[in-house]
Amino acid sequence: MNLKQLSALLGLSQTTISRALNGYPEVNEETRQRVLKAAQETGYRPNRAARRLATGKAGSLGLVMPMSEGQSADIHFAEFQSGLADECLRHEFHFVIMPAHPHEEEQAIRELVNSGSVDAYYLAYMRARDPRLKMAKSLALPFIVHGRSLGVAEDYPYLDVDNEGAFRQAARYLIDLGHTRFALINGMADLDFAARRRMGLEQALAGRGLSLRGDFVSSTLMTDANGYRHMAQLLQHPEPPTAVLCASTVLALGAVRAIREAGLQLGTDISLIAHDDDLMLLKPEHFSTPLTTTSSSLREAGRRVAERLISAVTDPEADLPRRELWTADLTVRASTGPAPD
Repeated sequence: MNLKQLSALLGLSQTTISRALNGYPEVNEETRQRVLKAAQETGYRPNRAARRLATGKAGSLGLVMPMSEGQSADIHFAEFQSGLADECLRHEFHFVIMPAHPHEEEQAIRELVNSGSVDAYYLAYMRARDPRLKMAKSLALPFIVHGRSLGVAEDYPYLDVDNEGAFRQAARYLIDLGHTRFALINGMADLDFAARRRMGLEQALAGRGLSLRGDFVSSTLMTDANGYRHMAQLLQHPEPPTAVLCASTVLALGAVRAIREAGLQLGTDISLIAHDDDLMLLKPEHFSTPLTTTSSSLREAGRRVAERLISAVTDPEADLPRRELWTADLTVRASTGPAPD
């Protein structure tokens, strides 16, 4: 079934059908539903090139992906993209990833926007005072930020998790259990989410007259190997921490292995809380000792970012929040307990 055949079947012009399928307001709702029903029943799918000529829209969302030598695969990125891809598929949008060297990322974003190959895009891997924000606000296409940027006024569209609040709550819970020696196995220090998680922990400690030792903090790529390495180093201290916060369940996977190899009992000798991004293949309740977590779904975040971007393209007047800050849920399981004597 092509557009000409669908036009003959419905007795409508090809222009009317195209406008109905692409949500133009001048097509009345009865006609739109009739066209949508016929397209579904006949299996008609608009030619993307023709649709682009008719609407001026590419039907695509974009991301400039910073790449560096030796960069490992990131399960967190894949989880976010899965949610975004689900929403793109539902609305018949494509998703374009443009790789770039980190120092060329701003230029790559300009090239992506000017190429006409995307209708909207999102920014990720946010850092403090991120220069991409000023540039993005100067460009014509809609965008959204996954995360935020410390030191920059929040006058841009974003979706973020309250990382600061999540780790503040987690730390307070452990303090109430009697813990005073804390460690943090965090993500890379220059990333906004990692900085905010450290801030939340430090705020909770300061509120109880405690402090975080500098040598009890590690900033690393979030892999299980790094979690194991940094946890093993922490356990070498004469007075090791009794409470550990991990920025990811992936880091926690390695940290738990180091704790077990040291002959310690999780939840008794040492307590651990991890942030859970609701990764499909790594559930905190399935650890040998189920993990206490702060949790927020990366997949749902990806879906929501796509939903807002697609809405900005197809229905610019839609009443959607410009800024969203999701809370993370604290779920207590067996990996936390009272501080050891």
